[in-house]
Amino acid sequence: MSSATAMSDRKPALSFWQIWNMCFGFLGIQFGFALQNANVSRIFQTLGADIDALPILWVAAPITGLLVQPIVGYYSDRTWNRLGRRRPYFLAGAILASLALLAMPHSPWLWFAAGMLWILDASINISMEPFRAFVGDNLPRRQRTKGFALQSFFIGTGAVVASALPWLLANVVGMDNTAAPGVIPDTVKWAFYLGGVAFLGAVTWTVVRSREYAPEQLEAWEAASTARAAVPATPPRPPARFRNGGLAWCVAGGALLAWIMLAGLDKQLFILAAGAIAFGLLQLYCSSKAARGQTSGGLYQVTADLFAMPRVMRQLAVVQFFSWFGLFAMWIYCTSAVTGHHYGATDPASAAYNEGANWVGVLFAAYNGFAALAAIVIPWTARRMGCRRAHLLNLLLGGAGLVAFIFVRDPAWLIVPMIGVGFAWASILSLPYALLSGVLPATKMGVYMGLFNFFIVIPQIVAASLLGLLLRVLFEGQPIYGLVLGGVLMAIAGVATLRVDASAEPSEQPQ
Repeated sequence: MSSATAMSDRKPALSFWQIWNMCFGFLGIQFGFALQNANVSRIFQTLGADIDALPILWVAAPITGLLVQPIVGYYSDRTWNRLGRRRPYFLAGAILASLALLAMPHSPWLWFAAGMLWILDASINISMEPFRAFVGDNLPRRQRTKGFALQSFFIGTGAVVASALPWLLANVVGMDNTAAPGVIPDTVKWAFYLGGVAFLGAVTWTVVRSREYAPEQLEAWEAASTARAAVPATPPRPPARFRNGGLAWCVAGGALLAWIMLAGLDKQLFILAAGAIAFGLLQLYCSSKAARGQTSGGLYQVTADLFAMPRVMRQLAVVQFFSWFGLFAMWIYCTSAVTGHHYGATDPASAAYNEGANWVGVLFAAYNGFAALAAIVIPWTARRMGCRRAHLLNLLLGGAGLVAFIFVRDPAWLIVPMIGVGFAWASILSLPYALLSGVLPATKMGVYMGLFNFFIVIPQIVAASLLGLLLRVLFEGQPIYGLVLGGVLMAIAGVATLRVDASAEPSEQPQ
């Protein structure tokens, strides 16, 4: 596509194979995420991490997303070169992520592995963030549910293979699944090697086989569109409001910091205090810039857009918070929960532990496989029930699946709860974006999609700070209850979906 496309006042619909090509890169991106989610806790424990320390080690991932995604979204909105608008970021992130996947299983020390997680997650986010805006750029509103659902299909398909790779390499190829204490098994190493190749290959396919509309063409369609709900102009946030908000956040963060230190509370809580102070300082910076009329900088613009986000985006933020808190609890604790609760093993060097850890990879493959199938069904249910009610149903299924882990004793039967988790995962990756994309201006699609991901990473930061403390105080440190808590929060997210304005439901009328 190019600016030479027929000058219709409506964005043209794309064929199935055009949508397929533009979404195919998510197959590779999910190789990176699935290998990370299924194996990082295993790598950390192999290198000597205690269960209590897992959440704080995982905090690298959400903090990276918090920093990277809005920045990439902001600059991708302003990029246009021979590769296009979003595709330069797809390719740069894929190259960096592939190199990180090759390096991570060779981590000699725990701190090195934690650092590699930062690099890997930052690189994945550089590739992933513009893909959401890519759908909004290229598809008319009536095709966006299909586009996001096809992304979910590729996410599920890629994760099936990636999550099961250590198990397949051990049981089909016959590769060694155990190693000396402190050494990553060969099954995990080769899974990461193959993942790096798949990541770069799939993203390169999308870069080569898809095109983008020029910014002026998108702006013309935006101006001519009658189906998109108008986004009222928001007056600039006054410097005084930035200043007052910044002072309030700094005071609250300082008070929390003092309480943590005086009461000798968990060190993980320092993350929440530091986050509150950092957000306060950011607002004070914006107050100073606004008072001097210097409002053209990227940092100021991103912060101003955060406070000016549409009402539907605020409502969906609540849904995202509880959904991703539940998912993060599953990613952190699933390995230790299954190996401990179902296999009775806590020693990462033992055969039973590694057998259980490999089975977790299969379970992760299973829920992603079910998600790939669910992605085919979700557009149909969304058309008949509406996106909001369909999302409620899927999140309730996911919550029930996570809670069921504590009741199922035979690990083989854990495949069944993963059906519900798969439906929830596919829904989380598609329906909130279908609801959101129709209320965003085309000229800020990238930055708002990046800001929307705040409500993915903030719950993960909160989870990393609180989960270890909650499990130790309330559940005697038993990781299986991390999954139960995740299931309850996922159900709460489903109920919160009903609060989203009905006007956000995608229209079947042409854009």
